[in-house]
Amino acid sequence: MITRNSYAWLSRPLRYVFRAGLAVGLTAFIGQDEPPKPDESRFTPVVVADDLDEPMAFEVLKDGTVYIAERKGAFRKYDPVTKTTDLIANIPVNTKYVSAEGVSREAEEGLMGLSLDPNFDKNHWVYLYYAHPTEKKHLLTRWVLQNDKLVQGSEKVMLEVGTQREVCCHTGGGMTWDRAGNLYLTVGNNTGNQQAAQTDERPGRSSWDDQGHAGNTNDLRGKILRIHPEADGTYTVPDGNLFPKGTAKTRPEIYSMGHRNPWRISIDSKTGYIYWGEVGPDASEDSEIGPRGYDEMNQARKPGNFGWPWFVGNDQAFPVFDYGNNKPLEKKDPKKTINLSPNNTGLTELPPVAPSFIYYPYGISEKFPLVGSGARSATGGPIYHQSDFKNAKRPWPAYYENKWIATDFSRGWIMAITMNEQGDYVSMERVLPSYHPVEPIDMKFGPDGDMYVLEYGSNWFRKSDNSRLVRIEYNGGNRKPNVQASASTTGGTVPFQATLSADGTKDYDGDALKYQWKISSAGVAPRVFNTANPNVPFARAGVYTATLTVTDPQGASNSKSIRIVAGNEPPKVDINLASNKTFFFPNQPIQYAVQVADKEDGSLSSGKIAPARVAMSIDYTSEGFDLAEVTQGQRSVDASTQYAVAQALITQSDCKVCHQVSTKSVGPSFVDIAGKYKGDGGISDKLIKKVRNGGVGVWGDVAMPAHPAMSVADAGTIINYILHVTDKTFSTLPTEGTFTPKIPEGDNGRGSVIIRAAYTDRGNSGSAVKNIPTQTTEKTIVLRSPQLNASEASIVKGAELKGQGMGRGINVIPRTNDYIAFKQIDLTGIKQLELAAQAQKREGSVGGTIEIRLDSPTGDLIGETNVAVTERRMGGAPATATAIQNAGGVTTSPTSTSTVASNTSTPTPPATPAASTTSAPASQTTAAAPAGGGFTFRGPTPLKADLKAVNGVHDVYFVFKNNKARDIEPLLSLSTITFNDVKK
Repeated sequence: MITRNSYAWLSRPLRYVFRAGLAVGLTAFIGQDEPPKPDESRFTPVVVADDLDEPMAFEVLKDGTVYIAERKGAFRKYDPVTKTTDLIANIPVNTKYVSAEGVSREAEEGLMGLSLDPNFDKNHWVYLYYAHPTEKKHLLTRWVLQNDKLVQGSEKVMLEVGTQREVCCHTGGGMTWDRAGNLYLTVGNNTGNQQAAQTDERPGRSSWDDQGHAGNTNDLRGKILRIHPEADGTYTVPDGNLFPKGTAKTRPEIYSMGHRNPWRISIDSKTGYIYWGEVGPDASEDSEIGPRGYDEMNQARKPGNFGWPWFVGNDQAFPVFDYGNNKPLEKKDPKKTINLSPNNTGLTELPPVAPSFIYYPYGISEKFPLVGSGARSATGGPIYHQSDFKNAKRPWPAYYENKWIATDFSRGWIMAITMNEQGDYVSMERVLPSYHPVEPIDMKFGPDGDMYVLEYGSNWFRKSDNSRLVRIEYNGGNRKPNVQASASTTGGTVPFQATLSADGTKDYDGDALKYQWKISSAGVAPRVFNTANPNVPFARAGVYTATLTVTDPQGASNSKSIRIVAGNEPPKVDINLASNKTFFFPNQPIQYAVQVADKEDGSLSSGKIAPARVAMSIDYTSEGFDLAEVTQGQRSVDASTQYAVAQALITQSDCKVCHQVSTKSVGPSFVDIAGKYKGDGGISDKLIKKVRNGGVGVWGDVAMPAHPAMSVADAGTIINYILHVTDKTFSTLPTEGTFTPKIPEGDNGRGSVIIRAAYTDRGNSGSAVKNIPTQTTEKTIVLRSPQLNASEASIVKGAELKGQGMGRGINVIPRTNDYIAFKQIDLTGIKQLELAAQAQKREGSVGGTIEIRLDSPTGDLIGETNVAVTERRMGGAPATATAIQNAGGVTTSPTSTSTVASNTSTPTPPATPAASTTSAPASQTTAAAPAGGGFTFRGPTPLKADLKAVNGVHDVYFVFKNNKARDIEPLLSLSTITFNDVKK
């Protein structure tokens, strides 16, 4: 069933998730015959079924029919002909547990698993795994499914798993089949859930002792079972499970044990290895009661013991905890684990612990950095082989052959995991990064070769509007056009003209395209325009839909629509800044003034529009924030809110999965949180720490996951929104004033200041057409950090981009007459540039001049600096910098250093956070020298270039020159450029 009873398993990936270590994660083992990676544009997510209520599992038939099981007991069928989803049956199930206080609460159990017999076309057998409605047990049953009905009286109870209903959680419910017709079933540990392993041996506490469940060889909980269903509805046990049949104190059905919550399971049709996601404990950091929690993506090549509740991850050990005396006891030996719990009815000595395949905590994983950070809930997925889909009309490409396609319910990514011929892990990479499934709970390939993803949705224990089944189709041939549609205006007072635009539309195959715009409105004859960018007159008030359809020569077409409101002029909103319009400078005030004018409502300056109706906000966001979310996302939420940035941060993170604005989900609503802490002036800092570090106990026994990768600034923005979610005012900032940006403690200062003003008009009540809707206009200015990465320049001509290593970013390595440029930079008030540049003799650099020019490589020269060659050595103390005169070069001052261990083939990560952060400028990269010596990396002291006074916005070019250098000689390396409003 759904994972742990915590916020952790319910969240979507944070925006920080894939930033750290991306290059490392994408380094794959690629053989000489590796097929080319297909472009993402060849994959199309298609919604198959929606309007689902807590979907749990699904199966697909050859004709595209899909059967879906829902937690509350509904069994549904999707019909590919009618494209409808109908209820087939409602299985009576239990969905509750009763706490020690006698309170009935939602549990994770219900209808948890679904599978079809390998010979379903002939025998019509369907297998359901569910919680008995009244008795404390889970049942694996077989039914006959005919004529879209479960045949009354056909249910055969094959297997019973005894359970407890005193405390939540973990139910498993994944099923798969091997070629011999054996059925595999994952069973959760059904044990009380806290932040560590549950080993409570006190009398009456057996429900909190996993040594009697997952660690018990005579109990089916916390196991993966393998059985062989028989024709009469019983089962036999095949040879080769973990314990030979007849072994005392064991259950022969057990294939593997020591699981906390094994989830979706799949089998490699070629090797017979099984794969599954394993949801781990919630602790965010190591402590005396055990290590921090890890989720696992596991592989079993043979039956084994996977260690829970004594081990997690790479054999990280939990001590047995003495709850009576409140102290941890001994840790077990993974090679010879002895289970002495009084709740153990099985063997005392257990099989050695099998290794975990992939494991990752809440924080960044150094070994598997691409999995990201934040809440986690490893789900699993299929192993891909093209040969499994004979005669499929669109099988996935050979690039994914032999790879494990796996997902995480909380983080919402899909990974392709590459293994070598022995099945060992090699690498992983994102699949369809632009597709963001909402809590993927089951994922598999259908017989048609398409991959299907079942999205549970964003609400826990109740129906979600975004629950759905998605089919991901691969197109190896002609692709549909990618359509973009826009208009010069979203409306106006009639009569007016709007220019419709297809700009941005493209065809990935390079085909010539045909364009058609259709303009329609209720009671008005539609108009058609067969050009890409027509001018369209609107003479009658009303709401119009302008639909652009683009067709390629093969007949493949795609469409997009926009809304145009005739009869109401959209308001005009602008923000005037007295300061620089490109950069913010910490602790330097930003002076702003908002202007709003609306044809029907009047203007802000005249007093007809009240300042309180204008949403004005200024927010600092940490490096990595997706700025597009503010302008794109708010139109569908509430463009008048002053908390647009906070809502975008919430959308990008996992908050909405556990929390809703006004209704309780697995966590409290934002309204409840705001009410609880109303008037508590010191609560903000406490809640920011809780968001980043996790916690439990305030709202019950449900744990909130840690978000260590979320910055203090972004957590503060979210908390500020939550604490004011019930405020009735539109704006917390005046429409005119000053704002002084502060860099939060621990932030690298490389973020942005987002200044946003929005106004929603009152509509046009004077129009002859009733119900002319309101119009919203917003203006957003993004002020960036004054320190820019040279490698992120808009234009790079000739220069090479080269990684510095050790997570220190990317350098620009130019040769003579190469250049880079940043477009549309406001130079108003900019007096000096600092350039982190150096020319090292040992790297072959010969030095040179950096010229700063306006608008072209030969434009006005406004500043320059020389970079001289320095000699430096590695090992021990830094060498003295030696100036070498070259093209008028000057002596650079001694540089700062970064020291890392040199006694291993893979350098040890630096000890200081700044040293291991890709955003840290080279001149700030420092770390303590390790014991026993090391080698020294030396970042450049920034060179200063004073600028001539320039006002306004320009393209800024950096031209690299050395007339004495040969064309093949690198001049220097440049990492960052800092724009200063004062000379330093």
